[in-house]
Amino acid sequence: MTAITAILADDEPLLREQLRDALLEAWPGLGIVAEGRNGAEAVHAVREHRPAIAFLDIEMPGTNGLEAARLIGESAHVVFVTAYDRYALEAFERGAIDYVLKPATKERLAQTVKRLKARLATPPASLEALMAELSRRIPAPAPRLKLLQATVGSTVRLIDLDEVLYFQSDSKYTRVVTREGESLLKKTLKELMAELDAERFWQVHRSTLVNVKEIESVTADELGHREIRLKRHPDVLEVSRSFSHLFRGT
Repeated sequence: MTAITAILADDEPLLREQLRDALLEAWPGLGIVAEGRNGAEAVHAVREHRPAIAFLDIEMPGTNGLEAARLIGESAHVVFVTAYDRYALEAFERGAIDYVLKPATKERLAQTVKRLKARLATPPASLEALMAELSRRIPAPAPRLKLLQATVGSTVRLIDLDEVLYFQSDSKYTRVVTREGESLLKKTLKELMAELDAERFWQVHRSTLVNVKEIESVTADELGHREIRLKRHPDVLEVSRSFSHLFRGT
């Protein structure tokens, strides 16, 4: 039997790795033949490798997932992996493609695999009408927080989000940790999460958000307890069981 092949595209390496590991766990026989950082690389990979399936993040720099799907056309079955909520994606329910919300759960990927296996017996559907509807329905992303006003003693600091390693709740305040030290933010973690990019800052514990780009490694002991080690910083962050699915590969 010929192996089923796929490509996947996401601009965040850690998210791409998490998706790849989760897919291979849900579908051990699937062959991931190429990975891309944007829509253009995804389209090139489809044309070069001719996979049966393309897993595409919607929000990618340059050519995004929607435009990549248009260019891929009927060359592959398309699955979108996205942070958009179900209400915004009602159009998918009527389309001949599937979608997975981030972070992908084992149950949802199992459903996606079942749907894909059923559809592989038929040619990929035309996406033109569906892509046009999705472009109308999915709003442009809201502006995200870029600077924080945090206090260090009696001093107010402006902190660029690129400098933040992690946030940790402390009663009604939130600790902001950078390589230069700690500050306090007069917001709860819940309030902060509403203003941050969920793909950039992952909740790994009920009291902790971590900058994905600052993760060096994730380790697990024999009992399955996971810990995050950061790049060039000694702090170790606990991953609670509720969020362990984010790191299936560890």
